[in-house]
Amino acid sequence: MNLVSRVKGILTNPRQEWAVIDGEPVNIPALLTGYVLPLAAIGPIATAIGWSMFGMGGFFRMSAGYAVSYAITMFVMSIVAVFVCAWVINMLAPTFGATQSMPQAIKVAAYSFTAAWVAAIFNLIPALVLLAAIGGLYSLYLLYLGLPLLMKASPEKAMSYTIVVIIVMIIVYIVAGYVARGVAF
Repeated sequence: MNLVSRVKGILTNPRQEWAVIDGEPVNIPALLTGYVLPLAAIGPIATAIGWSMFGMGGFFRMSAGYAVSYAITMFVMSIVAVFVCAWVINMLAPTFGATQSMPQAIKVAAYSFTAAWVAAIFNLIPALVLLAAIGGLYSLYLLYLGLPLLMKASPEKAMSYTIVVIIVMIIVYIVAGYVARGVAF
């Protein structure tokens, strides 16, 4: 798996890329080190630079120490979020007529976050943070496309399955943000 081609595929032609991903065996260490870690680092690094260098509207800037602490915490929480979401996806599978498979759930969770991670580059300029949020919305769409295919959810329950997982993902990210703020202080 080439990082750049996978990112390009999942962002520009997600239906076709999910079909390819579905057929691939998962190598969790390779997925983690070759895909998740580099992409998950984009947001925390961009945020640390943006908020410590530019701040918001020239009025508020993070200290360098706080920015680095926040970035490290958010990076770790992003990795944890992938595995928590994969666990939730896998545990909810039978409820929605899907097949339990932790390797498939990890693939769904990891690749669904792609758009949010890539769009987080806009955190370099805090005034553009809304563009990063748009990437998050596209990640939800990626989840909607990949979840039923990889987890083999029944068509009539696929939408409900996706909505429940989205709600859990939002909660995980809200909790991660609060934890990051609490640890960074």
